[in-house]
Amino acid sequence: MKVPFNELEDRVKRFRIRMDRTCPDWDLAAIVGKIPLYYFTGTMQDGLLLIPQDGEAVFWVRQSFERAQDESLFPNLRKMKSYRDVATGMGRLPSTVWLEADQMPIAQLHRMQKYLPFTEVKPVDDQVAAVRAVKSRYELALMEHAGKIHRHVLEDCIPGMLREGMDEVGFCCDLYSLMVKEGHQGIIRFGMFNEMLLGQIGFGTSSIRPTCVNTPGGISGMHPSAPQMGCRERKLRNGDLVVVDIGCGYRGYQTDKTLTYMFGKPIPDEAIREHQRCVQIQDQLASLLKPGAIPSEIYTTVMADLEPEFLTNFMGFGNHKVKFLGHGIGLWIDETPVIAEGFDEPLEEGMVLAIEPKKGIPEVGLVGIENTFVVTSHGGRSITGTSKGLVEVY
Repeated sequence: MKVPFNELEDRVKRFRIRMDRTCPDWDLAAIVGKIPLYYFTGTMQDGLLLIPQDGEAVFWVRQSFERAQDESLFPNLRKMKSYRDVATGMGRLPSTVWLEADQMPIAQLHRMQKYLPFTEVKPVDDQVAAVRAVKSRYELALMEHAGKIHRHVLEDCIPGMLREGMDEVGFCCDLYSLMVKEGHQGIIRFGMFNEMLLGQIGFGTSSIRPTCVNTPGGISGMHPSAPQMGCRERKLRNGDLVVVDIGCGYRGYQTDKTLTYMFGKPIPDEAIREHQRCVQIQDQLASLLKPGAIPSEIYTTVMADLEPEFLTNFMGFGNHKVKFLGHGIGLWIDETPVIAEGFDEPLEEGMVLAIEPKKGIPEVGLVGIENTFVVTSHGGRSITGTSKGLVEVY
């Protein structure tokens, strides 16, 4: 289960190349986020990874050094009790250090500066994200395995799990148990310290309830203090649209998939037509996922082709709407690149994106679809199945 040595070596090498190209004046990068640490070292311990422009990268581990030794093939692990040990072991450090601004709490930064006397901090988040965006064969194999679990559960199993009168929380519990038994790692991870067990699952208009998450859909949640896992009072009724928007993780790597189900009888014809339009948009977007394509141009091209009346409640509902059509995915659900304005670097072969055109329908819920695609010279290749959604459960 260890991340191969050549993977770790290549990741640090590509990071240095990226830094040399985009930040030629850099001397030292410091990595502290748990997921970036896992990406570069193969273990998720509390510590500090220092990557100099020249010289050997060093992972200083506080807790647990023994576990890091057991799990990681990273070549230079060192034990520390505090940042004082780093200062002693590294000698003179540059005045400017490149840090993950999104992953570094201010209190931790102050503790570092107490012993590591750098005076200037520059963000390195974009450079780390760009390196992580291109997946190796090793990473793609893990994501494809996650995608197989994802497809099997959503396309083959869920139709037999839905029962009239069950509540959203009970369904979530049944689904979570099945996902874990089938191989899901039990948690999905986002940037900015966010984690979930599965994702957003709702019956009917629960799927368009506003939420704090930057996503087209919504969820009722159990309580304002725990807005996850659905609502205990919402029972599945004949004629409900069921929306399942969840991640699936395997050995850290995740896929994202949304599938819809018509329980008992079809939803209104107009809603079905809107759903079918979303599927067409997904297929159009997938065909454009080729090396060299510009995400922002894909976004503006597709959005410009949509009818003005269709844009009402597209990518959300009411005031809760998002301004993207898809997002990169890997060790986080929300990685770069994003199919949105402002993302102007060309796609590369091996990038992986979740494409999710969706639309809120009053008194019905969220129609649309989502699958995870690998960028190839022939366009996006789905690794989470090909179902068009609105699966009939009668």
